Amino acid sequence: MSKTIAILPGDGIGPEVTREARRVLDALDLGLTFAEAPVGGAAYHAHGHPLPEATLDLAKRADAILFGAVGDPSCDALERHLRPEQAILGLRKHLVTFANLRPARIFPGLEDASTLKPEIAGAIDLVIVRELNGDVYFGEKGQRTTDAGLREGHDLMRYDEAEVRRIAHVGFQTAAKRRGKLCSVDKANVLETSQLWRDVVIEVAAEYPNVELTHMYVDNAAMQLVRNPGGFDTIVTGNLFGDILSDQASMCVGSIGMLPSASLDAQGKGLYEPIHGSAPDIAGQGKANPCAAILSAAMMLRHSLDMAAPADRIEAAVAAALRSGVRTPDLGGGASTGAMGDAVLAAL
Repeated sequence: MSKTIAILPGDGIGPEVTREARRVLDALDLGLTFAEAPVGGAAYHAHGHPLPEATLDLAKRADAILFGAVGDPSCDALERHLRPEQAILGLRKHLVTFANLRPARIFPGLEDASTLKPEIAGAIDLVIVRELNGDVYFGEKGQRTTDAGLREGHDLMRYDEAEVRRIAHVGFQTAAKRRGKLCSVDKANVLETSQLWRDVVIEVAAEYPNVELTHMYVDNAAMQLVRNPGGFDTIVTGNLFGDILSDQASMCVGSIGMLPSASLDAQGKGLYEPIHGSAPDIAGQGKANPCAAILSAAMMLRHSLDMAAPADRIEAAVAAALRSGVRTPDLGGGASTGAMGDAVLAAL
């Protein structure tokens, strides 16, 4: 039976990079069926909501979702629940995609694109496992006026032990398939939420005797990612810390345009997206790097569709295209979005 892929291009450079990912998938002739729907600012302008019911229904019915990016400056003054970013938060909530996998590794030849010394950047090969359905992003939030008449904002950081336990299992399972080292990142010295996180991760560790568990405070982890990123194998952490550290890791490997991601539910169905934003400043100019979107498509084949061989082919083609010297502006080159896609297709 044909697998259905929901393509949600979104805003800014989202349509440009997902177009290249679709070209690569089409070239592999895997018998996939594609259905496209608006999301984010594009959906708000067309339908009055960033996540229309029809788009959400498609996402629920599809076997996997290939997502572009959301973010539109023209929507910045809208009420928060109508802003483009609420679309991705809504999809994560409705689809219960609690486990976010963000691999970061240096492609041969891109060492000079990193802001780190080449010998340090060349050792990067890690995965950040980020919890995606909890933390301050989904906790109680609001603004109020204090007794002193001051405006005050509040956002509740919270996790229950079941939420920590399920993401800890994903972290240990991911590490077990790699080099067997898991670093749990928290801030247990000052946050009760992090203390619970650490306690539960230690409990889960008993089920994975072949995985070495270490703990690191998030501020130290941020420092070590630039000091000795090769020392990390698999990192498991909460929503807020994972959001920040994965963006930092992207620059360590040369560009945020190179990092794909997978957001998985308990059954392995996933939403796949490049971790870069909508980049409205370069939208429509053909300057966006499509590699992260193309690599996200590879992750989709591997994790949700059980198609490891074509996923390997895509990743090898991206590596070959980069080795040939084709670079988009974020990597110091002059290739257009389409030219980068052409190079990957040629290598494929």
